[in-house]
Amino acid sequence: METSNRELQAAEYLERHRIKELVSYLTSALLFFRPEKPREYLISLLERLRIAKVTGVAFPFFMDNSNIVAMFEMMDSSGRGTISFVQYKEALKTLGLCTEDGDLKDDGHIITLDKFKEEVNKRMKEI
Repeated sequence: METSNRELQAAEYLERHRIKELVSYLTSALLFFRPEKPREYLISLLERLRIAKVTGVAFPFFMDNSNIVAMFEMMDSSGRGTISFVQYKEALKTLGLCTEDGDLKDDGHIITLDKFKEEVNKRMKEI
C-alpha cells in the first residue's frame, strides 16, 4: 500500500510540474541540434527557459512555422490537406508536446494544417 501511494504521489508531482513534457522537449531539442557539448547545451537551454519564465519574454523554440508545415506535409503524403488523429497525436509526442494518452481526445474531426500549427504553437508556449 505504501509503495502504491508513493508512486501515485510521484506521478502527480511529475504531472503538476510538467516534468515529462520538459524532459521530452529537452531531448527533442538535443536531437534536433546535436550540439558538440550536450551537457553545456542542456544547461544553457534550461537557463534560457528560466529567464523566459521570469521575464515573460517568449522563448525561441527550435520549431518555426516552416518546420511545422514540413512535418505536416510529410504526414499528409496524399496531399489532401489533412492528417489523422493518430498522426497528429504521434507528431505531438515526437515534439515532446504530449506525453499522456489522456491528454488528447479524438473528437472525430480531421486535423488540418491550421489546426496542427495552432496546437503545436499553443503547446510550445505552454512549456
